[in-house]
Amino acid sequence: MYPESTTGSPARLSQRQTGSPGMLYSTRYGSPKRQLQFYRLKAGAWVGGPYPPRMAEQLMTLAYDNGINLFDTAEVYAAGKYVRSSLVITTKIFWGGKNVYEDVLAAVTASPCPSPGLKASLERLQLEYVDVVFANRPDPNTPMEGDPFSSSKSRTFIIEETVRAMTHVINQGMAMYWGTSRWSSMEIMEAYSVARQFNLIPPICEQAEYHMFQREKVEVQLPELFHKIGVGAMTWSPLACGIVSGKYDSGIPPYSRASLKVREGRGWAEDSEEGRRQQAKLKELQAIAERLGCTLPQLAIAWCLRNEGVSSVLLGASNADQLMENVGAIQVLPKLSSSIIHEIDSILGNKPYSKKDYRS
Repeated sequence: MYPESTTGSPARLSQRQTGSPGMLYSTRYGSPKRQLQFYRLKAGAWVGGPYPPRMAEQLMTLAYDNGINLFDTAEVYAAGKYVRSSLVITTKIFWGGKNVYEDVLAAVTASPCPSPGLKASLERLQLEYVDVVFANRPDPNTPMEGDPFSSSKSRTFIIEETVRAMTHVINQGMAMYWGTSRWSSMEIMEAYSVARQFNLIPPICEQAEYHMFQREKVEVQLPELFHKIGVGAMTWSPLACGIVSGKYDSGIPPYSRASLKVREGRGWAEDSEEGRRQQAKLKELQAIAERLGCTLPQLAIAWCLRNEGVSSVLLGASNADQLMENVGAIQVLPKLSSSIIHEIDSILGNKPYSKKDYRS
């Protein structure tokens, strides 16, 4: 996690270890009045196949019993029912059968009523509020890659209206905080500037993809944002959508994310030259995992957790055995010495460097 600042930065994170396997938690605070506490491992309610509700409930119960109290949901995710006061619940606004993101903006620009998209999520969750609502990508008409906006004017408008919308739902009591998901550092900084300019509520964290093959944003860009404005990092896909788990070594199993991509005609990374290079690196990493007495998925999750810039890691298990294996990564974390990390970096060959690193 981020080191505690002694220079009066707007937010900081502290950590301590408790008795249960998953109970390494962090506290983020900007002032005594605005505090959010959560464990560094969190569970996702994403369902990529026809998993029965009973399985989802079993996994959430198992996660909670092992010290995980943060559950990440979205408009198309499955969710269960638990005692609210002991949980940290997040959801994301973007997906859905209609343009729910425009509904959020309409709640501010055209009507005083709460966002239909968030309201529908709360109804499905049977909750009065969520702890964090994420703006999942800054613009619904934007592709996931490439230039996110056609002009700086449209970018400024969308971001300002998003900040106003999120401030509105927080003031309505539908969420305690808001964050971003898949936003660039420039967009997050602009949201913070808009909030300061118009006395609105800024985002507290970015939800970003982070694993051994996707590093630059979390390791270079987000730490700079934290030290400037206090934005933390919640990360997802520590197993690179299952590549690290070895589930695709013998082909693509049904109901996996790869099978969904193939059915949608998008192909799969393992079929590419880059995918084959990744598999070769994973075989070398497997030897390190065996030396440490753990599985490769546990090594990969612990590797994510060891980054001081990561507040928490989202787990996406689909059965009880996977969940318990993932939670075991907490026990691997103390074994990741500087020499082990250096060995992993040498195998991966993709450690990003900031401008400060080059200057030094």
